[in-house]
Amino acid sequence: MNDLLILTPHDKDLGGGFKVRRLLPAAKRRSVGPCVFVDHFGPATERPGEQHDVRPHPHIGLATVTYLFEGAMMHRDSLGSVQEIQPGAINWMTAGRGIVHSERKPERLVDQTFTNHGLQLWAALPQAFEEVEPSFAHTPAAAIPEVDEQGVRVRVLIGEAFGAVSPVRTFAPTLYLDIALAAGTQFELPALAPEMALYTVDGGLSVDGTDVSAHAMVLLPDGQGATLTARADIRLMVIGGDPLDGPRYITWNFVSSRRERILQAGDDWAAQRMGHVPGETEFIPLPGHPFQVQSPAPDTGTTPA
Repeated sequence: MNDLLILTPHDKDLGGGFKVRRLLPAAKRRSVGPCVFVDHFGPATERPGEQHDVRPHPHIGLATVTYLFEGAMMHRDSLGSVQEIQPGAINWMTAGRGIVHSERKPERLVDQTFTNHGLQLWAALPQAFEEVEPSFAHTPAAAIPEVDEQGVRVRVLIGEAFGAVSPVRTFAPTLYLDIALAAGTQFELPALAPEMALYTVDGGLSVDGTDVSAHAMVLLPDGQGATLTARADIRLMVIGGDPLDGPRYITWNFVSSRRERILQAGDDWAAQRMGHVPGETEFIPLPGHPFQVQSPAPDTGTTPA
């Protein structure tokens, strides 16, 4: 097997102990399947009087995929969607031609202490669907299939694996798994998608004999699986799918195959033409003056956020 490409995150502390670890995009790899962005946030303790709310902000050309291990978040968007995101559920928001959303502490938890911990992915939409109508879909935890494979619990969050099919609808073949490995367990992960990566949420493991630490992303060679051996109890995420259908520009919260489309989105947001989250009036200005878009990197097809 070829040498593994292992990515370590860029960490950012948002204050109050709320840490975000960004794995994609990275200098060595910009996408895995349709996924062009991977953030691991928390675990962070939320206390009364503290909040790490994400104020209303826009997206185009992508779908956000939010998955919690612990805690709760309240999703609101410019379509009028209101949904409390809870552990184990998949929340898929299709931005398409444009959407605005916020993610906040639920009102019922304002006076409570709890832990927030989870992942958010961005899936670039295929070029034929970049301008699709925006939408939001919530799939509760109870609807996500769970299988016992080689004595290991596997939740099939998105896509197909080990005879199970997730009900989450996507625009391109996409794979997203949540795997719980007990200490000393060996697991044969087959090539379930043309492109696959592993993310070690809370512990290290061995991948084909290579030791990998916690909070690392392992890019498997295209079309290949791997033998996984857990040194301790570990939670492991698998992401992947078919390769992107062409280069992508990624600037701020916008993803598109066309540079001019991102510039237009920037103009639309600055002029507040992208819609509003009902009942919310906060506005986040565009980063940078003027708002700029870099060219896609020829070897990866995307640009940094």
